[in-house]
Amino acid sequence: MTRLTSAQPRSTGYPGYEQQLDRRPEAAAEARALVRVALACWNLDEHVDTGTLLISELVANAVRHASGPHIRIHIDRPAPARLLFAVVDHAPDQPPRLRTPGPDDTCGRGLLLLDELADRWGHDTVGGPVARPRTKRVWAELRVTTS
Repeated sequence: MTRLTSAQPRSTGYPGYEQQLDRRPEAAAEARALVRVALACWNLDEHVDTGTLLISELVANAVRHASGPHIRIHIDRPAPARLLFAVVDHAPDQPPRLRTPGPDDTCGRGLLLLDELADRWGHDTVGGPVARPRTKRVWAELRVTTS
């Protein structure tokens, strides 16, 4: 059973949506649905394919490598021509690392895909003192054209 916090638009600041999901593989489908809703609301449907792929990779990494029962998805529009997709998890001591997988490896390509599709991506720690953060946010930014 998925315990969801209903996706809600922000009431102040720049536009954005967030949703808490159980940290399980099925969370990727729910995160993709949130991307589709957000981009439709912003009339940016032409970026749905890239956005859903970015969020899928971010969620897959959090499900595989993080700890804790939940993750939090953020779909933000910090500027008219920028989209920000992020996943917050409870593994601040496990930063994402780009790898060079071998031809027979079945994993290790998600961040390479993020690196190729996103205009920028990265991670930061959130909450608590600098020496002991509580969570990690991994994000990907996409530049978009607006009409």
